[in-house]
Amino acid sequence: MADGPHTAPAPESAAVQPMNMIQALNSALHVKMAEDDNVLSFGEDTGYFGGVFRVTDQLQQKHGLTRSFDTPISECGLVAAAIGMGAYGLRPVVEIQFADYIYPAYDQIVSEAAKLRYRSGGQFTSPIVVRSPYGGGIFGGQTHSQSPESLFTHVAGLKVVIPSNPYDAKGLLIAAIEDDDPVIFFEPKRLYNGPFDGWHKNPVSPWKAQESAQVPTGKYVVPIGEAKVVREGSDVTVLCYGTMVWVSLAAAVYAGVDAEVIDLRTLVPLDIATIEASVKKTGRCVIVHEAPKTSGYGAELSALVQERCFYHLEAPIARVAGWDTPYPHAFEWEYFPGPERVGAALKSVMTGGPR
Repeated sequence: MADGPHTAPAPESAAVQPMNMIQALNSALHVKMAEDDNVLSFGEDTGYFGGVFRVTDQLQQKHGLTRSFDTPISECGLVAAAIGMGAYGLRPVVEIQFADYIYPAYDQIVSEAAKLRYRSGGQFTSPIVVRSPYGGGIFGGQTHSQSPESLFTHVAGLKVVIPSNPYDAKGLLIAAIEDDDPVIFFEPKRLYNGPFDGWHKNPVSPWKAQESAQVPTGKYVVPIGEAKVVREGSDVTVLCYGTMVWVSLAAAVYAGVDAEVIDLRTLVPLDIATIEASVKKTGRCVIVHEAPKTSGYGAELSALVQERCFYHLEAPIARVAGWDTPYPHAFEWEYFPGPERVGAALKSVMTGGPR
């Protein structure tokens, strides 16, 4: 498969080295903590231990106990502390060990962080980043595989970011830390150590073989709110993010369809202009995400495409998603939207869609 998503290369003067997504995110945190004393990192086991996936490795050793520290097992408490810190000038980056455990903090995120700028008439902001690994593909079962992104895209005042490769991960995390509004930053755990195209029986592919893993060691920013066309095509537009970007690229090859694949990168704010231009060109649209289909983010995307591109559509919009069940451990790959399911959708819209 051709190289997946990447952005414009860094200036030649910048040092570049291959990184996996863990290393890229870790680099982003080191860069911002070295640059700005107001940037903090904390969460459960994120200090001394370096996080369950080691994204915060060596932050405490390099930047000190007051800037990288462990918290009690209380998602509500650590996010509440971050909101207070942000209101008084700090820029906390908090980690929820798995997105499945973000729900105890939901009230603080929705009722406090998202509303602070509005309710204070702009006197206070909540410049916090809530990082969390999300999604399936690692046999995490029902409590370590969920994709709750749509719960946050529904909330005014929040930004929602999901990278699909190391280059974007670092640049988007730096942008999120510098943003004055709260950012929910979901990290596809299946992509931490390498791209994954959904063919789970194939050998693991390392990041070092991908152009998008060539990451500048210094500071750079990938702007929030800009999607990326990662594969140009003329037959159908595929809208996806996170792990599903790689699955969609594989599905296009598997189905033999000239698909244009768009990595959204940011769900809120959404780059609707890039989506609209692509769908008007291809006349067809397939939307792919891991979360359950009912009320998933694909429903919002489908509505937006229908509203803006109705007279250009030559087939019904198709959605490929997780099933409306808890994430099953024993039937991981039946639940996970793989290239066969996505490929079937691509072929379906090319023949006019289901009848």
